[in-house]
Amino acid sequence: MDVTNHPHDLQTTDCQKVSQVLARIGEKWSVLIIMFLAEKPRRFSEIKRAINGISQRMLTLCLRGLERDGLVKRTVFAAMPPHVQYELTPLGISLTTPVVALGSWAFEHMADIDAARAAFDAEN
Repeated sequence: MDVTNHPHDLQTTDCQKVSQVLARIGEKWSVLIIMFLAEKPRRFSEIKRAINGISQRMLTLCLRGLERDGLVKRTVFAAMPPHVQYELTPLGISLTTPVVALGSWAFEHMADIDAARAAFDAEN
């Protein structure tokens, strides 16, 4: 795209908003959380155990961001002991197809990417 002829195309509020949304769903933890919640609602501890390497703080931040964006719903159960469950909202469910496709693509091509990185690193 030639931005010199149409500088407004990349500077509009809409483009900035799209960038913010893509930044949220492009985060590695967000993709994994959405993929995991696509199966069924989960408790915080289930998500933490399932996503290798995520800290409790990072999981909390990601879930709050996804909740703020309307992708995840947080429900507090006043049982003894109290617990919290997270599930995808209808908006979040609508995102599962592209996110699961992206995640699946990454898993399927991990070996190819590792080989390409090794070849690049060997040359440089």
